[in-house]
Amino acid sequence: MTPKPWQRLNPATWLWPLPAIVAWVLCWTLFRAVWERGLALHWSLALASALGVALSLWGASWWRRALIAAGFPVSLALTLGLLGGSAVPAWAWLLPLGLLLLVYPMNAWRDAPLFPTPLNALTELPAHAPLPAGAQVLDAGCGLGHGLQALRLAYPQVQLHGIEWSWPLRALCALRCRWARVRQGDIWQADWSGYDMVYLFQRPESMARAVAKAQAELRPGAWLVSLDFEATQLISSASLRTPGGKMVWLYRAPLSAPPGEST
Repeated sequence: MTPKPWQRLNPATWLWPLPAIVAWVLCWTLFRAVWERGLALHWSLALASALGVALSLWGASWWRRALIAAGFPVSLALTLGLLGGSAVPAWAWLLPLGLLLLVYPMNAWRDAPLFPTPLNALTELPAHAPLPAGAQVLDAGCGLGHGLQALRLAYPQVQLHGIEWSWPLRALCALRCRWARVRQGDIWQADWSGYDMVYLFQRPESMARAVAKAQAELRPGAWLVSLDFEATQLISSASLRTPGGKMVWLYRAPLSAPPGEST
């Protein structure tokens, strides 16, 4: 899946979930404005919901578009008690927003959302990228540790490391993966030069940044492995399809670009 040029340039693409939050605020602002000026409730609701549908075009995938479009009507229904329960006070919506910012801090918004690596997604890796016992392997952006668990299944003899910016996720990952060295930090500031393999499950918009960092830091013979998203700026050493249908892309340093390409 290669990002389209407009997706690379559009801040709404790589600043997720900011587009959803902005869209919800705009929908609520419109709803309050027209309702307080005397427009009937059902027309006010319809107008604000239509705005949400229009703003859902900011989403780069169907699930993001669905979240943007559904945010206003769902929050309004809960606030007004339309779902059969007690009405939720307006200030209560600050709680999930605060939790979102705690688990998924703003400077991580350009990186991948919390999507887990399937446990069996990397079992075929050793056939294409063999590693010696004690090799150092990094899961860059380890989240809750699903990638580390998949890497351990594929390479039980290596030393696994994880870096995660969100400290709550880092703490949970460390509890789930006690056999790995998990630390809180920024994967873009961390030094990749000491690792024999760096594993990523990022997003298309951040792959160019990952490629530039890998080219600058990975030592000869080290591997860059990406789940689902191809580094189109590089010549891959191998690719394979997981049992669930996802693609795994492998690149070996020194990394090189296809003829006519530049990174």
